Amino acid sequence: MKNTQPIGIFDSGIGGLTIAKAINQLLPNEKIIYFGDTLHLPYGDKSEEAIRHYCQTIAWFLAEKNCKAIVIACNTASATSYELLKKMYAHKLPVINVIDPLIKYIGDKDFKSIGILATPRTIATKTYQQKLLKQNKALIIRAIAAKSLASIIEEGFQNHPSLINAIIEHYFSKSNFPEIDALILGCTHYPVLQKQIQAFRKDTKVIDAPLVVAKHLKAKLSKLDLLSDAKKNEDKHKFYISDYTSNFTKTAKIFFGEKIELDYCPLFSSNG
Repeated sequence: MKNTQPIGIFDSGIGGLTIAKAINQLLPNEKIIYFGDTLHLPYGDKSEEAIRHYCQTIAWFLAEKNCKAIVIACNTASATSYELLKKMYAHKLPVINVIDPLIKYIGDKDFKSIGILATPRTIATKTYQQKLLKQNKALIIRAIAAKSLASIIEEGFQNHPSLINAIIEHYFSKSNFPEIDALILGCTHYPVLQKQIQAFRKDTKVIDAPLVVAKHLKAKLSKLDLLSDAKKNEDKHKFYISDYTSNFTKTAKIFFGEKIELDYCPLFSSNG
């Protein structure tokens, strides 16, 4: 394994670009290969069997692209498929998920109560709840499933402040999350609204999940002596999606923070 090989990142769509953005900012010398499975989004309403199939196929694609690490930049995929991919690529390359770094981060703090907002599938797996309680049995957890928030964000409603404020009040009000010390945004779409959510819940620490994951990845690569020593190259990254509409390019800029080119990659057969 060479330290100049790229980092592979994938998500059920383009929400994982919030993770890619944090990695790009923290590790500017690294090359990123991103795959967004826009053909099958959202994963939150798919069966676990289907999600694992999608994840296996995408991980194979990234491994074939000679990636030195794979980041599962999707909470639902992390909850359903991380252990499988970790076993598949044991002794070959590290696989990072977006849940365990947050669990470790919370374990290092003195939080007494935690709120979790995520997709119905992520909440139903109870992955966050079980791992948090295994770490701290006394922790008070309030977990709520949001069926449509990711779709709303992906539609690009960030340009309508009054609507976004109403949505934030609906999901993040104290009726949903009473006195909590910290809040986990358990979907990679949600950090797009992190500043607005933090302004709405000044009493609560809204955890910067993408930064936590990026720092975890940096530590992992450093331990394996795989941090790139190459000079920064503005045209180094590649972004693939399994289905294409013109709206994806516009929305991708919101998530990644800069304009990027999305390449269509027919990774899946017509029957999925």
